[in-house]
Amino acid sequence: MENKKELGKKKLIIFGLEDFAKIAYEYFTYDSEFEVVAFTANQDYIKEHSLMNLPVIAFEEIEKIYSPEEYYFYAAITYGRLNEVRANICKQAKEKGYKLASYISSKAFVWKNVKLGEHVFIFEDNTVQPFVEIGSNAVLWSGNHIGHHSIIRNNCFISSHVVLSGWCIIGNNCFIGVNSTISNNVKIGNKCWISHGSIIGKDVPDLSITKSNSSEISELNENLLFKLLSKISKKRNISN
Repeated sequence: MENKKELGKKKLIIFGLEDFAKIAYEYFTYDSEFEVVAFTANQDYIKEHSLMNLPVIAFEEIEKIYSPEEYYFYAAITYGRLNEVRANICKQAKEKGYKLASYISSKAFVWKNVKLGEHVFIFEDNTVQPFVEIGSNAVLWSGNHIGHHSIIRNNCFISSHVVLSGWCIIGNNCFIGVNSTISNNVKIGNKCWISHGSIIGKDVPDLSITKSNSSEISELNENLLFKLLSKISKKRNISN
């Protein structure tokens, strides 16, 4: 039997069947004002008709079963085609009459004067400082720092442990990879891909990709490794 809190929750449909959809289900279910009642996807992608013990309904028919007047909608899609896939599903859902849901983790710090668009998903351990503006259809995965007066425009995906310093501007339809750092007053243009570990100290024009150097991977030689570690240890002992 539902308790009073559950009865007062808003009913939500999640679009998607992959990892993000399952993660969104967890957060919406245990840390929000929403109750997830069903999943949906385009008919061609449906292989099973149940997910997380909830029905999976074809998106083409969803409004016939769940009235747009009574249910909210969230598109749990990552950054395909620089977030255009997620944006297009949101557009179609709105055309059907659905209201778009947002999620802000109770473990995120979002200052009171931050401006948020619709259909925003902010994970735990994000710090969003005063005077920040975040546009519609944005995803901020866990552990980011969004500096004061920065602007993130529409249809962006900020992955984990990204640092935006103060007064940054991120254009529409951008992806920023894990552990990237963007300096003060830097502008990232529209439709840019910032690879993981990038350090950006100057403006980036529209339709750009930044490349970060990955660590070199070599075959492990245990004898050489232990000799190297032994030398490092001896140097530390001498210095101490």
